[in-house]
Amino acid sequence: MTQEKFPLPKYFQFVQYYPEASAAATCALLVIFSWFFLQLNLIGLALFILAAAYVIGGYESAKEGLTTLWSEKELDVDLLMIVAALGAAGLGLWQREYHLIIDGAVLILIFAISGALETFAMERTERNIRKLMGITPDTARVIINNQEKQVPINELKIGDLVLVKPGELIPTDSIVFEGNSTVNQAPITGESLPVDKTVGDEVFAGTLNGNGVLRLEVNKSPESSLIQRVIRLVEQAQTETPPSQRFIEKFEKTYAKIIVISGILLGILPPFLLGWSWETTIYRALIFLVVASPCALMASIMPTLLSGIATGARQGILFKNGAQLEMIGEIKAIAFDKTGTLTTGKLQVVDIIPAKDKSEIEVLELAAALESCSEHPIGEAIIQTAIRKNIQWRSATNVAAETGAGITGVVDSQIIVVGKENLIRSEINTGFNSQLLAESNRLQKQGKTVIWVAKEREIIGIISVADTVRLEAKKMINQLKSLGIESIVMLTGDNKQTADTVAQHLGINIVYSELLPEDKLTVIKQLQQENKNVAMVGDGINDAPAISLATVGIAMGGAGSDVALESADIVLMADRLEKLVEAISLGRRANRIIKQNITFAIGFIFLLLVANFTGNINMPLGVLGHEGSTVLVTLSGLRLLK
Repeated sequence: MTQEKFPLPKYFQFVQYYPEASAAATCALLVIFSWFFLQLNLIGLALFILAAAYVIGGYESAKEGLTTLWSEKELDVDLLMIVAALGAAGLGLWQREYHLIIDGAVLILIFAISGALETFAMERTERNIRKLMGITPDTARVIINNQEKQVPINELKIGDLVLVKPGELIPTDSIVFEGNSTVNQAPITGESLPVDKTVGDEVFAGTLNGNGVLRLEVNKSPESSLIQRVIRLVEQAQTETPPSQRFIEKFEKTYAKIIVISGILLGILPPFLLGWSWETTIYRALIFLVVASPCALMASIMPTLLSGIATGARQGILFKNGAQLEMIGEIKAIAFDKTGTLTTGKLQVVDIIPAKDKSEIEVLELAAALESCSEHPIGEAIIQTAIRKNIQWRSATNVAAETGAGITGVVDSQIIVVGKENLIRSEINTGFNSQLLAESNRLQKQGKTVIWVAKEREIIGIISVADTVRLEAKKMINQLKSLGIESIVMLTGDNKQTADTVAQHLGINIVYSELLPEDKLTVIKQLQQENKNVAMVGDGINDAPAISLATVGIAMGGAGSDVALESADIVLMADRLEKLVEAISLGRRANRIIKQNITFAIGFIFLLLVANFTGNINMPLGVLGHEGSTVLVTLSGLRLLK
């Protein structure tokens, strides 16, 4: 007979999941009861209940404060609060003014409520991180001897075949072995539209399969999958302290000592210098300890930066730490690699110009017939264009490739030549078509590569191929200019003509061409001398040295290449340039909110100090103002979650 398990009552469940809020709520009830019993003159019972309120409400603060004092030999805000509360209680017992003990209890209560509210607020950021961690399933459907078997994700091995049905999450990074489908990659790359996947395409753990059945071959161990690496980087970003926060924490240690020394002096000197009573002096000194504590200042930075990191991850922008979120908002110059960054990095057919009395279809069909026997990138571009245009080509025979020149073969007993101008001139003896020569010169001036097509010693047309500019690049450059970026530079190893053509199309005025990797480093150093904060955007592989040297290195993730994740400070996971503008805007918003928070925190501390010295504030109001300002700057930082 099994023992029936009874669920915990709702109150105990609340205590279990929200201990800080439970302590604050219990403390509030005890303070109310103690005040009620004081009104009835039941002093003994009231003091007993107040003692319980002090213990329950102040336990966590006392524990943290004493731990810091013992382990780090440093005073912190928690301990100052407890000292102030106990001081008020001691003063109340000494003077038999029990309302002062109530004031101390209210101090602990408001501090406990503040801690609970900050915890609730910060959990919003934590939930965004947990969403990342929860988007992968626990098991995978592995195919073994044509049988399906559920296997834990961590037991998957490279080479395993995994079956993913429509609407299921993809369990680990894999290659499509069989099937076609659309996959929603938004949780990983931030892409708003599903991406078509077919045999040979890579898919990522945590992405959502559409309406097709996919058989996947595992090509990475589960722990090295893209989503796991992203999670590790986001977790690392949470634990790393940015420079501004390190400065504030260092400042806090010195500031806490100043508060203690000032509090002691304030508790001794006023009776001799200002004629205050000892009761007033000690009470004002205790309020001083409360209102001068830099809680709001300490909460001005990290909630903002963590919120920004979480928002960036949700949009496909991976900040490796808070420092990079700060720095991206302060950059004055951006250098772009051309190939694979401003351009797609893949050759595409741009123009097909047939000779007189010939057609584009004939030119492309004959070129595809020969290039289908080649593995050259230019041939691949021609083949893809023919497929896209639904052109059927006949098989070529006697195909021979000449490295760097072109390819020859026979189609329907006719000799076909596809290649550069020099190869065509060597293969045919007749004169060149003047119109096509003029078109070829025009296209080459635009930085395009021209391929000639000849049939039976007659030129039938030309095809131009080029690494095409990304569709979003020009709009992105204009947006950067509108943001006030002072210098936008293009770096490339390509020839000057090609580089100038791309730069002119995009509206980039500063171009460095024919660069080796070490030359890019020199340019970055020069830009840093002219503009202190420089960002470098590249593909994360060829540009790794320049990305590492720049103030902020930004990699086009290519859906998450290993080098991109390792070498850059920021990774645009969706491989989409427009995310750069969002990253800069997010960084600027973060810096603006941090400055607002710091100004507000310092200003509010000053106002509370003035109110304390003029006698216009009591302990509960001082605590309310102090803790209220802390909660406000925390909530202000969470604005970045929108």
